[in-house]
Amino acid sequence: MEQKRILFASSEVDPFAKTGGLADVAASLPKALCGLGHDVRVVMPKYKNIPMQYVEKMEFVGSIQIYVAWRQQYCGILKLEAEGVTYYFIDNEYYFGRDGYYGYFDEAERFAFFSKALIEMLPVLDFKPDIIHCNDWQTGVVSLFLNAWYKPMDFYKDIKTVFTIHNLKYQGEFPKEVLSEVLGLSWDYFNTDGIEFYDKVNYLKAGLVYSDIITTVSKTYAEEIKTDFYGENLNSVLNKRAGDLYGVLNGIDMERNNPETDDRIFANYSRDNLEGKLTNKHMLQKSLGLQERIDIPIISVISRLVDQKGFDLIDYVMEEILKLDIQFVLLGAGEYRYEQMLKYYQGKYPGKISVNLKYDAILAQRIYAGSDMFLMPSLFEPCGLSQMFSLRYGTIPIVRETGGLKDTIIPYNDITGEGNGFTFSRYNAHDMLFAIKQAIHFYYHRAAWTQLVKNGMALDFSWEKSAKEYLELYNKLTKK
Repeated sequence: MEQKRILFASSEVDPFAKTGGLADVAASLPKALCGLGHDVRVVMPKYKNIPMQYVEKMEFVGSIQIYVAWRQQYCGILKLEAEGVTYYFIDNEYYFGRDGYYGYFDEAERFAFFSKALIEMLPVLDFKPDIIHCNDWQTGVVSLFLNAWYKPMDFYKDIKTVFTIHNLKYQGEFPKEVLSEVLGLSWDYFNTDGIEFYDKVNYLKAGLVYSDIITTVSKTYAEEIKTDFYGENLNSVLNKRAGDLYGVLNGIDMERNNPETDDRIFANYSRDNLEGKLTNKHMLQKSLGLQERIDIPIISVISRLVDQKGFDLIDYVMEEILKLDIQFVLLGAGEYRYEQMLKYYQGKYPGKISVNLKYDAILAQRIYAGSDMFLMPSLFEPCGLSQMFSLRYGTIPIVRETGGLKDTIIPYNDITGEGNGFTFSRYNAHDMLFAIKQAIHFYYHRAAWTQLVKNGMALDFSWEKSAKEYLELYNKLTKK
């Protein structure tokens, strides 16, 4: 296969800037593609909050002037090479010299600037990609800009675009005046076949309409988003583009998340020797102030506390869950009502439930390693990575059959011994409770449970598999 040149555009990339799963994908997928022999370069904004250790290593490449409608803005281009990948950082103090990454009054303008800058920097770098791979609404107008202004130019005419939806809920909707005032485009684009969306401008919709191929992060989610329930009012657009819409499951970093070598957990262990898993369980109980009982299952949740993650279901039957002979561990933060609910139960059932209302990467690893079951009753879940991490560490997922959860978790079949978790399909609290009770039942069948743990630990969720699927899509595009 001939070498592909790919520019991967993302508003966040781990370890430079991270608020969610997009940063993990933007860190891992380009690395995997480079490992397969392709020239992949990543571009992101140069935020004020990027850790100094990386800023010090950046090299100034050059600068250009970018027009954001009538405004002329400075754009510095910096470069950093790490682990075989070249990263470019778009520098503009006015747009990105602020605390945090999102949530400002001028989001439309900041990311229009970023989208235009990443297109206009290419001739300066003498890098002509075959593909610009855009991610989420912050890069949604890249394809629109290419079509509106750049395609007639020789340098840009063959560049194709891929647009990946990581979560359809976040769309970048702005007042319609943004079209002329910020994007500098004619009103010809403001129609139902273009960027218009309920009399507003919608950056995500621009990505869906003008990109050559659309992908999302699991095969089931790619089907779900064509329906009214999951489609966030864009299902008609997605149905129109159904022939160009593909689901490619995200991966995880299998080396970093390896129970045999992970230095963040209490004890190392493997699929062939699970003793260390019991040590992790005991140490987790001890460190979180739970009763030190090795004989009962620990059910854990690591999540944002929001409706999307199924917390209304948990709330509805929490009392019944805690009356079972189990322990419950939660890590995460979110809506006040869910935080209060969990605090209430922690007070009512001391030594049985540990509530940690924060984000803590080390504790997360220790929970994956020390738990027996991992609960993910999501209303919708584009891909989900937690269920993959938990399987890697021999912790059995209990999930609702939606999005990536449906694609990765196969219900346990006690007759054939196949499967890697427990599932329920209706969004219903008692269906979830039944799945939890089913898991507890099999937990006490030690031979069956050990087989289930080993099934999960044997799975390959590496990025290489996903990277190969993306390459097939890139090839499809460049042959057109």
